[in-house]
Amino acid sequence: MKAWVLQGIDSLVLKEVPVPALGSGEVLVAVRAAGICGSDIPRVYRTGAHRHPLIPGHEFSGEVVELGENVDRSWLGKSVGVFPLIPCRSCEPCRRKQYEMCRNYDYLGSRRDGGFAEYVAVPVWNLLALPQSVSYEEAAMLEPMAVAVHAMRRMLSESDIWISENGKRAGFAGEAEAEKKAGNISVAVCGLGTIGLLLLMFLKEAGVREVYAVGNKDFQKEMAKKLGVTEEFYCDSRRQDQHQWLMERTDGRGVDQYYECVGKSETYELAADGTAPAGRVVLVGNPYSDMMLKKEVYWKILRNQLTILGTWNSSFTQEPGDDWHYVLERLAQGRIAPAGMISHRFALAELRKGLELMRDKREDYVKVMGIF
Repeated sequence: MKAWVLQGIDSLVLKEVPVPALGSGEVLVAVRAAGICGSDIPRVYRTGAHRHPLIPGHEFSGEVVELGENVDRSWLGKSVGVFPLIPCRSCEPCRRKQYEMCRNYDYLGSRRDGGFAEYVAVPVWNLLALPQSVSYEEAAMLEPMAVAVHAMRRMLSESDIWISENGKRAGFAGEAEAEKKAGNISVAVCGLGTIGLLLLMFLKEAGVREVYAVGNKDFQKEMAKKLGVTEEFYCDSRRQDQHQWLMERTDGRGVDQYYECVGKSETYELAADGTAPAGRVVLVGNPYSDMMLKKEVYWKILRNQLTILGTWNSSFTQEPGDDWHYVLERLAQGRIAPAGMISHRFALAELRKGLELMRDKREDYVKVMGIF
């Protein structure tokens, strides 16, 4: 089969490699679509992976074309999305079914071969069967969408709005009451990369009306507008003082909930400054470098009794209440439309162009997708 093989830092080669051999409980997935994640760029060009050679790619979907031992034959021929984290199942988080926090996990695309290839060996436990109404492109975005939903649910659960066990409204404690509460919350999203934009999409879908968005590119503003963010709720941080802008629009109070999706010390400070007393900040963005906290910011967190939440990956338990099923339900019902965020498409042989586009930032992009 053809695959992009990371042989070492900045050494990615398209080559013929053997089709993966299947172990017990594994299936062979023919990849139909694979998204390029922002984390793939440093992995390929700057830091390398956990091992080499490695086939990158953890955002992908496809068709099950072969079964290993001890796999139900009903999986053969199914279209699937793939949860890329392979948990150990024995550590304390795993015993609580918090697999995203596994202490000894494996990972498709960073620790074992992933989706930048014609075929991938995947444990059957990691599969999510797709309804016919969900395309392979949409399914390849399940992973970043679930990451955004996980951040949202971490925050909303802290507000006593979210009950993740309730399947009827995928987590809301009564639809009418939840929408009423969600409608009374003020939220800011700072950093409109893929995850930030997906957060806007899901917050709007969840009924949160007062959503302030902070971006620094013209195309981000256009995407935010398509997601329902009006002019008065959008701040271009290149042209406006972000803190002053937010304070003017919230009568000096700040927002109830603030999503920091950049990962820089200065935006962390702005999050603390822009959150109302007794409010909540969720840290979403991967850090660019060491995060430094000024004394006055620390004081603000103390005196305003802010809650600081971290979020990582997404919940996948093979049960209806997890983040992946939450996303899939909305896809199947047509309540969200993530395909509009796909800005570039490349065939497998041309996938390097997508990686280089993101590395060099030659063009505006949201989600760069490989179509195989």
